[in-house]
Amino acid sequence: MLRHTVSSKHLALWHAVQQPLFALVLAVSAMTSLMVMRPVRAADNPPAPLAAPSTSRDLGLTVDLAPVRERSGWRTPQLILVGPELHSNLEQLQQAAPQARIVELASDTAPQDIAAAEVAIGICTPEVLQQASSLRWIQLLYAGVEHCVQQPLVHEHQLLVTNMQRVFGASMAEHVMGMMLVLSRHLDYFLAQQQQAQWGTFASGAQLLEDLKGKTVLIVGLGGIGTEVAMRAHAFGMRVIATRASGRTGPDYVSYVGLPEELLKLTSEADYVVNCAPLTAQTAGIFDKAFFAAMKPTARFISVGRGQSTVTAELIAALRERRIAGAGLDVTDPEPLPASSPLWHLPNVIITPHISAATPANGKLAFEVVLENLRRYVAGEAMLSVVDIEHGY
Repeated sequence: MLRHTVSSKHLALWHAVQQPLFALVLAVSAMTSLMVMRPVRAADNPPAPLAAPSTSRDLGLTVDLAPVRERSGWRTPQLILVGPELHSNLEQLQQAAPQARIVELASDTAPQDIAAAEVAIGICTPEVLQQASSLRWIQLLYAGVEHCVQQPLVHEHQLLVTNMQRVFGASMAEHVMGMMLVLSRHLDYFLAQQQQAQWGTFASGAQLLEDLKGKTVLIVGLGGIGTEVAMRAHAFGMRVIATRASGRTGPDYVSYVGLPEELLKLTSEADYVVNCAPLTAQTAGIFDKAFFAAMKPTARFISVGRGQSTVTAELIAALRERRIAGAGLDVTDPEPLPASSPLWHLPNVIITPHISAATPANGKLAFEVVLENLRRYVAGEAMLSVVDIEHGY
């Protein structure tokens, strides 16, 4: 059931934050201004080796059932439009599609080039979609797809969209476990004491250290990221339960997999609730007043999915009134989180600026997936990590 709509303002704010963060993840040179359109020729520099196809197998990426050559309108692409995040990788992209002209999107890119582009890598804006009449495939550079699949032209033109499913899962799961450890061991308190050169002691029994072993964690969204969290939580000796929209199946280390309508029931059992869900009409605003009322007063909420899944005012109220014990937030609503937000100053809250996947290793993996998918598209093979644009993930 639709709880809240995802506004264009929210999407614009999210996009404004996510694009520069992905530039960090890719570990490429930052651009100081939009570049002039630059067609790339394969002969400009010696070609770099293509990514090994084993990368996709190692990551457990899903391969589409049918080869892309069977899609209506497919042909070997002649023009590929590339986002500025990939400025340092143009030669490798050219090697993967030697017959194509690669154009880096800029403020003065010729309209006829946008109109002729059959492939867009790292680009899914309303402005480009309105001009790109030949577009057939969009490769996104991140896992979240809501800003793209909610655009009507993506549905109207039945575009193929692929993303970074599972690529960042392991790194984000480590971030989740780090937040759990900070909250359960009160490391934020001890770091503050260290900065004052004090051998700190707790003022009350309410701040006793806690073990993760034996605790129950509820993972909301048992997809690629959620499964990685589940595996690590299980290794810590935690009982793992989860919800997922696609059914009740899950790995052996998840003791129970429920459907989304079981969220509140399962929440009441959990010591930690971890939001790993994609943002869709069904997940927008699901962490609301009823959800926080269902949590144990000793439980903690951790969110690495999407900020718009949480009703921020209700989270703040639950923390202020001590109806929950704490929160670890890598995503917020809005983003960037304004300096006036009470979340910055509430106790037992950890905030990181949507950077749980921002490691150089992830940047390398992400670009290998881009190269492999481009190779597959040019050859007409089955694609990796195809997004169901109707479901939104």
